[in-house]
Amino acid sequence: MITEVNEKMQLKEVKEIVKSYCVSSLGKNRFDRLTASSNVKVVSHRYQETKEARTILEAKLTMPFMGLTTIDHLFSQLEKGMILEAGDLVECADFLRSGRMIRRFMEKHEDIAPSLALYARSINEFINIEDAIYQAIKNGQVASEASRNLGKVRRLINENETKIEERLNKFLKNKTNQPKIQEFFVSQKNQRFTIPIKASYKNQIEGTIIETSTKGTTVFMEPTSVTKLNDERYLLQMEESTEIYQILATLSGMLLECLTQIKLNIEVIAEYDMIFARAKYSRSIQGVTPKLNREGRIKLIQAKHPLLGKAAVPLNFSIGTAYRGLIITGPNAGGKTVVLKTVGLLAMMSMYGIQLPVAQGSEIALFDQILIDIGDSQSLENALSTFSSHIQNIALMMQKATKNSLVLFDEIGSGTEPNEGAGLAIAILEEFYQKGCLIVATTHYGEIKRYSEQHPDFMNAAMAFNQETLTPLYQLIIGKSGDSNALWIAKKMALKPAVIEKAQAYIANKDYDLTKKNFSSKKSQPQQREESSTKQVNYQKGDKVLLLDAQEEGLVYEQHPLKQTITVFCNGEMHEILPKRLKRLLPATTLYPIDYDLETLFTSYTERKLTHDIERGSKKALKKIFKEMKKEQTHDS
Repeated sequence: MITEVNEKMQLKEVKEIVKSYCVSSLGKNRFDRLTASSNVKVVSHRYQETKEARTILEAKLTMPFMGLTTIDHLFSQLEKGMILEAGDLVECADFLRSGRMIRRFMEKHEDIAPSLALYARSINEFINIEDAIYQAIKNGQVASEASRNLGKVRRLINENETKIEERLNKFLKNKTNQPKIQEFFVSQKNQRFTIPIKASYKNQIEGTIIETSTKGTTVFMEPTSVTKLNDERYLLQMEESTEIYQILATLSGMLLECLTQIKLNIEVIAEYDMIFARAKYSRSIQGVTPKLNREGRIKLIQAKHPLLGKAAVPLNFSIGTAYRGLIITGPNAGGKTVVLKTVGLLAMMSMYGIQLPVAQGSEIALFDQILIDIGDSQSLENALSTFSSHIQNIALMMQKATKNSLVLFDEIGSGTEPNEGAGLAIAILEEFYQKGCLIVATTHYGEIKRYSEQHPDFMNAAMAFNQETLTPLYQLIIGKSGDSNALWIAKKMALKPAVIEKAQAYIANKDYDLTKKNFSSKKSQPQQREESSTKQVNYQKGDKVLLLDAQEEGLVYEQHPLKQTITVFCNGEMHEILPKRLKRLLPATTLYPIDYDLETLFTSYTERKLTHDIERGSKKALKKIFKEMKKEQTHDS
């Protein structure tokens, strides 16, 4: 199978989750090396192993994995001729002990895991090496009991250090020496016992300066009385190191001699780690072992995409019995792509012996190839269009496809002119069908849907759609062709029924209404009617009008039938206007209340106030009138 297919189907993500359940890098590496198999016997055996491991887990039993963290690295060092440190040897012993315990564990539970128990028979036991390491190394260090000579050397070292401490304590208690001592304690410098002496007295002390403090105020001196003892101690320590090296080399050699058999243990325990990781993952998704076949039959009951968690809607899916091609239609974001990915991913998982998140009774086929064209494969490097990249991918798929291939297409034929895209898509489907492939494709094209309806070995399926709420249900209905959600939405949005009926007819028979209509003769009619209607308007006082020549608004004051003119108040002045030069905007009846005094529209505020003052008998108003009258008389004379 193509690596790109694994990535698009998200198999890599699933494998990473499975690997996270491994307790060691051994198991993870082993799972990385595991290849997909289309052999029914091989996959059935893998499923049996997973099932038995899960049985052990559900019985609350614990596999005794120990010492697996860096074991592979340690044995690689041995192969290179390196001598292992004490702690590393203990880790190797833990691993050997773990192998022995695993063998005993599997022998004990052979009744519930017979297939897994067979592996345990290949595990070699190395009790003598285990005991040798555990006896020689205590608390991460080589024990004095590891050899007679080591015990003797360490005893001599202890005796030597006791003598040194006695002489140095005597030096510290000497009253003559005390003024010269910086601090009263014994210090080890460069593996020599020393006394901190004030730098100013360094020439007054018999001994050797081993080290000087950073500030130079203190010198660490080895008194002459312990020089010989320090020399003896150094030689004893060298002898101790040589003896420890010999012990570590001997223990490392014991492991190296059995490395071939130990490596077999590593492989077996890595296999166990991988199998139990599959079982732990299967338990987490409540996985089921499906029935296997090589005839291209898939029957998924209540299947879920393993990476969607609780958000996954159960899928019922079948193909390969009554039909070998399934065409899925439905709305965008309705779940068509999820169906493709779920089917492809579960088919891949089964080839690794991973139980599937399906209900009992499900069946899965094992394929030589699982080929897929999904998503936008546009290549910037090759400057290919989206459509071109899809066709390039499909061409590669055709070269690889065999009779026992599962082929998945998402929106086949899309990305180009619909008629050409649909025709090309149908030809592609036919080519893969002729090869004997099992085909699942999604589409929006009605032509592909009709092709599927007519072909005896193809079946239509639809993604359920709630027509009341206009939302997808993410459920696959096999045997039903997807309704036109576009027309349904148009109905819900109250588009004219006649338009929807015409659309349905065009979809069915492409018999379009191509009648040409002439609209030019009607263009001048509205203006003529408007002009003629203008002459018949009966203007009333207060009507709001537009003076067509000046393009300004005014108010009708009076209509003169004899003169055939209309007095219009505009910009504070009265104008005589022909009716055809006016256009009524709003009648007075809609502008003012019934009892409104229209005369106020044609007088200024000053005039209206003066009239009001006169009516109420204002002396000030009368004086103003008399004054204006006298002024006019004077002007006339």
